[in-house]
Amino acid sequence: MLYRGKFADGGDGREMAPKRQRTVDAGSSFYGSPGSSYMYNPSPYGYVSQPPPPPPFPVVRLRGLPFDCTETDVAEFFHGLDIVDVLFVHKGGKFSGEGFCVLGYPLQVDFALQRNRQNIGRRYVEVFRSKRQEYYKAIANEVSDARGGSPRRSAPRAKSYDEGKDSAEHTGVLRLRGLPFSANKDDIMEFFKDFVLSEDSIHIVMNSEGRPSGEAYVEFENAEDSKAAMAKDRMTLGSRYIELFPSSHGEMEDSISRGR
Repeated sequence: MLYRGKFADGGDGREMAPKRQRTVDAGSSFYGSPGSSYMYNPSPYGYVSQPPPPPPFPVVRLRGLPFDCTETDVAEFFHGLDIVDVLFVHKGGKFSGEGFCVLGYPLQVDFALQRNRQNIGRRYVEVFRSKRQEYYKAIANEVSDARGGSPRRSAPRAKSYDEGKDSAEHTGVLRLRGLPFSANKDDIMEFFKDFVLSEDSIHIVMNSEGRPSGEAYVEFENAEDSKAAMAKDRMTLGSRYIELFPSSHGEMEDSISRGR
């Protein structure tokens, strides 16, 4: 059962990724103050009982990640743990080899630390305890970096790459890549709010373990709408840059079936 309680900063870790952009734009913490909900009640005994401190925010910092690392690689590295969000850190527009991983509940931080110096590919990865403030600071930096996103998407694109997208045949289906693991159908509908979509037209792809893969398919009303929706390519959902690709019903059905 997934942890649904409040962390030390007053919020639910599972709501973090889809609300990152709003948090940063508002200029204040989404999580609020841990003591703000408690009223002072004078006690006849001269003291006021205090509630037990809430558990810490469940986030770890990663160092030494491969430069072609993806969110899925990190999820596989922490196999068996509940991954809420993965954030890669860029410096000067280039992937730094560092990142943050938000887990489902605080106890899982100890399990994540046991993966310290285990490998992703040929590189060993260091795992450290982290704090909400460090994670927030990294979010703010990524949102302000026009070349943010996953390390695999941080390199400049060749002109022919974009021309290939422009010349691709549209069937009314788009493939989305780079979604936060916590993204749901409502988030995708908001991303494409200028188009008429229903929940049945959005298909989030799961991996073999039944967890979100970071990809999804969207069926538009017609090919003209899917072509117009390509204007959203590399725009952000939260602090993630989402890549869009013209696709087909056949490709969509194959991807969905592989995740079952």
